[in-house]
Amino acid sequence: MTREYPLIMYRVFASAKTPETTGVSPSPITPAMMQKIVHTFALVGEGIAEATHALLAGDRELAKHVVQQDVVIDALVNDIVAQVEKLLVYGPSLTSEDRASLLTLLRVMPEVERNGDLAEHIARRAARGMGSEMSPRSRGLVERMGEVASTIWREATDVIIDGKLEAAGAIEDIDDELDDLHVSLTAELTSGSMPVPVAVELALLARFYERFGDHCVNLARRQIGRDGAD
Repeated sequence: MTREYPLIMYRVFASAKTPETTGVSPSPITPAMMQKIVHTFALVGEGIAEATHALLAGDRELAKHVVQQDVVIDALVNDIVAQVEKLLVYGPSLTSEDRASLLTLLRVMPEVERNGDLAEHIARRAARGMGSEMSPRSRGLVERMGEVASTIWREATDVIIDGKLEAAGAIEDIDDELDDLHVSLTAELTSGSMPVPVAVELALLARFYERFGDHCVNLARRQIGRDGAD
């Protein structure tokens, strides 16, 4: 059942961005914390796009950069979570809406971190030169999966950061496309067009993209007050 306060976290985010002009009561999330949250979302979006490009272009240096950036994402998420936990325990005069938004943020940030990890997993395979061993059809499918993953992340960011709840429905549709691409890539793997070790690694790669989409769906559901689990 959808909660009556689907925009709570966005209202808190909005007042953290420009508390003097929004007309919203001061947020427990400081502008500095908000900047970290936005930066984390941006790094994950860059990570999935760069990991896909590195894989297909054989750019090992870019792949290593994505791996290094995942360390930054993990540190940011850990810092944000620690600050939120401190606010929930020691924050003075928190309203019920403040607490609800902070609890939602605690549930959201681990999903963000997991998507950063998935981009890192793809980048590690790119660094090993896996892209050059893929069949032409599998390369085309992976390229499309990367494009769709970047799109679904932008939509998830719109829902969480900007409160565009209308994007939540689009996220489910985009995730369906990722699932269909996963099925198509799995069929390509069973065609015998690639060596078995490459096919095994590519099966894992396809799963990483599929899980990336699933996490985006969970993020959107958490924002609108639905259970994030399928």
